[in-house]
Amino acid sequence: MASEVDICNSALNQLGASQIISRTENSKAARVVNQRYDFIRDKVIRSHPWNSCVRRASLAQETDTPVYKYAYQYALPTDPYCLRVINISTSGDVEELDIDYQIEGRKLLTDESTVYLRYIARITDPNEYDALLIEALTAALAADISYAITNSATLARELQGLYAMKLGEARFADAQENFPDVIEAETFIEARL
Repeated sequence: MASEVDICNSALNQLGASQIISRTENSKAARVVNQRYDFIRDKVIRSHPWNSCVRRASLAQETDTPVYKYAYQYALPTDPYCLRVINISTSGDVEELDIDYQIEGRKLLTDESTVYLRYIARITDPNEYDALLIEALTAALAADISYAITNSATLARELQGLYAMKLGEARFADAQENFPDVIEAETFIEARL
């Protein structure tokens, strides 16, 4: 069972730094990881539609409407918090790729009167993460805090490379768990056949 402190300690271990007991303890390492952990976690989770972080929601139409172009607006989910919209549909049964919408601030604007949403959620419990996502998050945190802890720009560059490798490995494995997307030919392509 992984915890935030375990992830932070794994990152600190990659830097040769002392481990921490909690993110709020009074040590340089704890202050640095406490300052950066939430930002890095959100960055890594937002970077890919991780199966463990994808959620679905039916959005409630707001009484306020956009000033122009769109007819309706919806507040993006906050529980769990929406980090990135994957897609929307007007029916919970079908994922429609041609719906016109715009994200502005924490609002989704569209002409659709009913909206179902698939989104990447801010999941804060590391026990819900895949093991490879934890590895990528650890590498990202180590790369981000490395200069603050070690004062080594060389190590920071090396850890950025390690993060890129771990992120690629985790994305590949995560993507393999889903049913493959069906790519349909456009009318133009079908006309040429």
